[in-house]
Amino acid sequence: MDVLEYRDFCLSMPAATECTPFDEDTLVFKVAGKMFSYAGMEGFCRFCVKCDPDRAVELREQHPEVTRGVHSNSMHWNTVRVDGTLPDAFLREQIRHSYDCVVAKLPRAAKEALRQEIGAI
Repeated sequence: MDVLEYRDFCLSMPAATECTPFDEDTLVFKVAGKMFSYAGMEGFCRFCVKCDPDRAVELREQHPEVTRGVHSNSMHWNTVRVDGTLPDAFLREQIRHSYDCVVAKLPRAAKEALRQEIGAI
């Protein structure tokens, strides 16, 4: 997965948006104003995703390419190295899980607004 494939996949999530709130190199993806993934565009070699805390630990134990979140709460965020070792399907699944974690934690009003914008979720 390269940075363009990463970007395209993140933006394929319903109602996903992108921005660069931290600096011009860090690309951030959000749903309903909440981050679900971010990565540096220059020299793309990893991305960060939100993760269920128990699953985060499990993934870190199983895959040396998955480590604690960089610049974020390491209990809820993982950093996933993109060096060709992990299959793209695994990388996409981590992004999808992150998106789902964020949507699940949205307040009821935000979920309803999302449903109206994109249909049933």
